[in-house]
Amino acid sequence: MHRRSSGGPAAARVAVLLAAALLAAGCTGGTDGPKAAEPGPGRVGASPSPTPAPPAGPYVALGDSYTSGLKIEPQVGEPRGCARSAVNYPSLVAEALGLAGADFRDVSCSGARTADLTGTQRTDDGSNPPQLDALSAATRLVTVGIGGNDAGFMEVVGECARQSLVQSLARSLAGGAAAAAPCRDHYASGGADQVRGKVAAAGEKLAGVLAEVRRRAPQARVLVVGYPTLLPSDPSTCAPVLGAGVAPADLGFLGEKERELNSMLAERAAAAGARFVDTATPSAGHDLCAGTARWVEPPFPAPGLAAVHPNAQGQQGMAAAVLQAVRG
Repeated sequence: MHRRSSGGPAAARVAVLLAAALLAAGCTGGTDGPKAAEPGPGRVGASPSPTPAPPAGPYVALGDSYTSGLKIEPQVGEPRGCARSAVNYPSLVAEALGLAGADFRDVSCSGARTADLTGTQRTDDGSNPPQLDALSAATRLVTVGIGGNDAGFMEVVGECARQSLVQSLARSLAGGAAAAAPCRDHYASGGADQVRGKVAAAGEKLAGVLAEVRRRAPQARVLVVGYPTLLPSDPSTCAPVLGAGVAPADLGFLGEKERELNSMLAERAAAAGARFVDTATPSAGHDLCAGTARWVEPPFPAPGLAAVHPNAQGQQGMAAAVLQAVRG
């Protein structure tokens, strides 16, 4: 796609389409976060700690659309409204560990929030029982991919697209200089970082979920799976994909908020005695602006795929990160 000019009807049209695509996705997002802490070197002469054997199952996967594999074929399971893929990262992890049948349950569901782990979630095509009901004292492995919807991250992405639209229209109609980061300014308008507050509130809810996971599955190894990288470190490289109607500074703002989301997940995992799985680091360079190397689809996705969500490559990359954590 050719580079668009920074103002006028073309930029406004790009912003309109971007806002529509992002708001239509409406499930969850989040990216780029801290690398999971690695154990430091032991004392000189000390024996290395033994690597725990991968659990033999049962394995239960909990989460939202980044876990379920929204629109990635083949879609399987009930209810259909949860949009689970047979090649999402839980399925790939289970296959690699040789877990099937009663030893593997994927109860993830598109659009899920933390409340949907303890309560029934209604979808456009059926209701998903409380996800935590899949846990038992026999469960030995749990992955949890949740939090982006509680933080309202896709709404933030959609608002940034809307703010860019307003700026584009204002420049077209009245001319003049545009704000460098209208979305960042919008979320700081009350004198406080509103997005940071939402992420913190999501963290409180996640803490309760992880405590309940531990209560229901006391012998399980629990992994909190982070969100893959959404945007590149240099937002200007996204102009060929997103057009020039979106302020680069606002793309940088979104990247910052994504890092805060993943940092929160890592902190809450550590506090609960769980392990954080960093998917942002391995997905760097595979963001939605990375062309055929992307793990996350852009606002104008490949046919049949979901905007601003992982594709099959992304699920494979996330599975590799989870397996590395499972195997120590």
